Amino acid sequence: MRTHRLVLQWIEDQLSGGQLLVGGRLPAERTLAEQLGVSRTSVREAIRVLEAMGAVRAGVGSGPEAGTVVISDPTAALGSALRLHVATSHLPVADIVQTRVLLESWAAARARPGSPALAEAAGLLERMEDCTETEEFLALDVRFHLALADAAGNAVVSAMMGSLREAIQDYAGRLTGNLPDWDATAARLRQEHRNILTAITRDDGAVAAVLVAEHIEGYYAEAGLGGRA
Repeated sequence: MRTHRLVLQWIEDQLSGGQLLVGGRLPAERTLAEQLGVSRTSVREAIRVLEAMGAVRAGVGSGPEAGTVVISDPTAALGSALRLHVATSHLPVADIVQTRVLLESWAAARARPGSPALAEAAGLLERMEDCTETEEFLALDVRFHLALADAAGNAVVSAMMGSLREAIQDYAGRLTGNLPDWDATAARLRQEHRNILTAITRDDGAVAAVLVAEHIEGYYAEAGLGGRA
């Protein structure tokens, strides 16, 4: 494993276990190198990579500003970088759809039935039942899908889905103008959401993966942009 990935994994493990908090300091280079079984030079290079990612701030010298401080959750830094790329790129809708199918079907297949994210998804679905505003419905829809992705427990997949949030809501909103009957579409989407959530809570990941792929591609197709993306 590349050393910066090893150090990144160590930071993530420490954050998850509560031994390290955002704002906390990493051990000295020598100590960290000994803990991870790598050279100090490798640790120093890893810190430079993590600093470029925006995950840590490295101070020199002595005093309160010395040492390497964790300034953000590393996965949040990754999500910020991805969001910046998505925001400044004109991505084809078909490519976004394909990426969603890839990520979300994987996540649905591995979502944990006992994950707190599923309770959040259920709450969002209840709010969608009484939602009459199209824009609000689509915002809740995206949050529902992000919650399902979170239930898989993969921080990188969650960060990637988060980076696509605005792009997903944007294309979904633009496509509503192509739909013959929004109310009928909204009712169908709600039912498909219920079916996906039921499959996951029953620990039937294979069915959930198929349902979420059909759900994403179905909306795209109904808007008149072809069959499978």
